[in-house]
Amino acid sequence: MPVVGVLLWATLLTLGWRAAHAKDHGFATPRVQLSFKELKATGTAHFFNFLLNSSDYRILLKDEDHDRMYVGSKDYVLSLDLHDINREPLIIHWPASQQRIEECILSGKNSNGECGNFIRLIQPWNRTHLYVCGTGAYNPICAFVNRGRKAQGFPPSQPGGRESRSTDSPLSPRPAQSKDYIFYLEPDKLESGKGKCSYDPKVDTVSALINEELYAGVYIDFMGTDAAIFRTMGKQTAMRTDQYNSRWLNDPAFVRAQLIPDSSERNDDKLYFFFREKSADAPLSPGVYSRIGRICLNDDGGHCCLVNKWSTFLKARLVCSVPGPDGIETHFDELQDVFIQQTQDTKNPIIYAVFSASGSVFKGSAVCVYSMADIRMVFNGPFAHKEGPNYQWMPYTGKMPYPRPGTCPGGTFTPSMKSTKDYPDEVINFMRAHPLMYHAVYPTHRQPLVVRTNVNYRFTTVAVDQVDAADGRYEVLFLGTDRGTVQKVIVLPRDDMETEELMLEEIEVFKVPAPIKTMTISSKRQQLYVSSAVGVTHLALHRCDVYGEACADCCLARDPYCAWDGNACTRYSASSKRYGGPGESGREGPPRPQAPPLTARLPTGGAGGKTSGMATPSASAEATTPTLTRTQWRPCSTGWRAAPPSWSASPARPRPASSGCCRRTTATGGKSCGWKAGCCGRSRACCCAPSSLPTAASTPAPPPRTTSSTR
Repeated sequence: MPVVGVLLWATLLTLGWRAAHAKDHGFATPRVQLSFKELKATGTAHFFNFLLNSSDYRILLKDEDHDRMYVGSKDYVLSLDLHDINREPLIIHWPASQQRIEECILSGKNSNGECGNFIRLIQPWNRTHLYVCGTGAYNPICAFVNRGRKAQGFPPSQPGGRESRSTDSPLSPRPAQSKDYIFYLEPDKLESGKGKCSYDPKVDTVSALINEELYAGVYIDFMGTDAAIFRTMGKQTAMRTDQYNSRWLNDPAFVRAQLIPDSSERNDDKLYFFFREKSADAPLSPGVYSRIGRICLNDDGGHCCLVNKWSTFLKARLVCSVPGPDGIETHFDELQDVFIQQTQDTKNPIIYAVFSASGSVFKGSAVCVYSMADIRMVFNGPFAHKEGPNYQWMPYTGKMPYPRPGTCPGGTFTPSMKSTKDYPDEVINFMRAHPLMYHAVYPTHRQPLVVRTNVNYRFTTVAVDQVDAADGRYEVLFLGTDRGTVQKVIVLPRDDMETEELMLEEIEVFKVPAPIKTMTISSKRQQLYVSSAVGVTHLALHRCDVYGEACADCCLARDPYCAWDGNACTRYSASSKRYGGPGESGREGPPRPQAPPLTARLPTGGAGGKTSGMATPSASAEATTPTLTRTQWRPCSTGWRAAPPSWSASPARPRPASSGCCRRTTATGGKSCGWKAGCCGRSRACCCAPSSLPTAASTPAPPPRTTSSTR
């Protein structure tokens, strides 16, 4: 009994610490909060309004060269215009055969409507064809889709219920006829989807089509017990992970597959898989681990061992945790989504990952950021090895076979070995027994970028946009939730490597709330595309006018997409002349600092008060502040300091808790900042105007902080 009491006391202390620690991260408040009705009223969103009697929409491919987006749903393949998803949609109806549906129902698999053809894979085959796969009512099937152009309208409808353009409901608006595109299924090129698409529509499939070879993370059996990373099609040998080997894969849930080159040598190219899996050490460890795995594209398997199986597969743990004051870490173990932010160096993209923690006491979500340098360091480190009397995981310290396990043949380090079949048996045997790396991959600065705890939702998806604003470049995060909203978040660096999180918007994007399934961004068109079980929406990345009609409202919003142009809060454009004066453009003056990447420390603050719609400033604000016309706001000099955040732009829009008004701290100077001067951007510089603003003497000012000038 004393032992049980001690264990219970320790457990309660841990859970209590987690709950207390989580309170610091659950109160981020959006600057603007829009319901579905309010979003629709802004005119910045378009909802796919063709009634198809379908569900479970997934954005599977974006093709900006053709201005098309390809969406899969139950029994339908959609080709939508990126400018307007309701303009001339191209629709293929591709249901499973009636016989197959009846067989699926007889097997007891239709409790939630799973006996349909859920499209889960759309990959570009060439410039004129797509490769498409669906679950086929628990009998995966794949086909080629012609998506070329044709001068004389559309081909006739295909037999078996397959059409080039169709809607099942008579209430649906008919798509506009188009003579430029063709979009139809080629019925003579149907083939089995086993090893390419999962049987169960509730199980996600990830894939990459590279050099006409399909790599897929998939469950390949009817019962959903055999998970594998498969390579099919193409000229190389079909490959898979070791079957029923829990050291390799243990009931995984695949999230993303991405080709990331290691060097200029193509033989070094590796395909990375992001997934979560059950721990093989439970109940002695957390029930779920998030993983990053990789394989070489030119892997041919072993000669005697691991025949037709990957001989270069390695995996490592992805950690996203909040360190506590006593060294105990709060982990977010369930990987939900991954976004790859490409950089000028294709070998080193930035990886954003969404995690969640689901427990009876502690619930929350976090966003962590990883660098490829840290990932490669872990894969070049020691292998995990079980040894000792307690059979614990230890770093392998024995003799390492040559070439190092996981090295690609014909690459930088093995130019003389052209195939993995040339590897010695000791290398292959070592790989089979040691697929796991000992060290884990930690996020940049070993802390999450965004954290949410003690809230009634969790993050499901993430997309990131790079924005050139008036004071540098920002990374803006769009975070989808399981309650059907999208949060627009920026994270700003502060002193001492701390950060400040600002939630600019929280928007309901569907009339019927449903978890966000997929999101993708078109920076070229300034649009965000969102899908859920109930439909597809695309909306503008910015709604500057909803922040208000006053300059202070625009400045205090701190939205990098927006700036005050002298008359209204509008989209910032570095190339346009914003203020109308001779030679005055948005980039006039000394160059502003370049934004550091969003790989800083843990957020510590909220994001300002709630607003909705386009509320105007209060009467009191209008009475004390003159209207500014065509006045360029400029950063104050270092003689100005940030005062405590005790003033507000208006009662309806309280100033963000982390930003303060500016006041003059020197006796000299030709400019004066009143309460209407907002702290703009990352540099926290005060937006000041010439004498058109009330002086500090005419407006009561709180005492300045004791800190040095703002960044």
